[in-house]
Amino acid sequence: MTIDDALRQLAAAPTHPGLDGLEASVFASVGAGPPPSAAPVRSGLAVMSVAALLGATSILLPVNGARASPAALALFGPSPPLAPSTLLATDR
Repeated sequence: MTIDDALRQLAAAPTHPGLDGLEASVFASVGAGPPPSAAPVRSGLAVMSVAALLGATSILLPVNGARASPAALALFGPSPPLAPSTLLATDR
């Protein structure tokens, strides 16, 4: 059986009875809009307030001590001691 024969057979088959009135029910659902709910608004406000709190906390309590290693900044200089290329080049 070729795909053309299968498509002809499918086109000749009767439609499923559950498809009757499907378009009308879909359009009625779309026209009605989403159901009203306050949960997304409340959760959105909660997320925004937590984000604002974290942002304010990060500004008020700065963390000192994060510094870049000079070896990591040397792009064309010597490789850092734990670079994969240096680990593979060593004898065991």
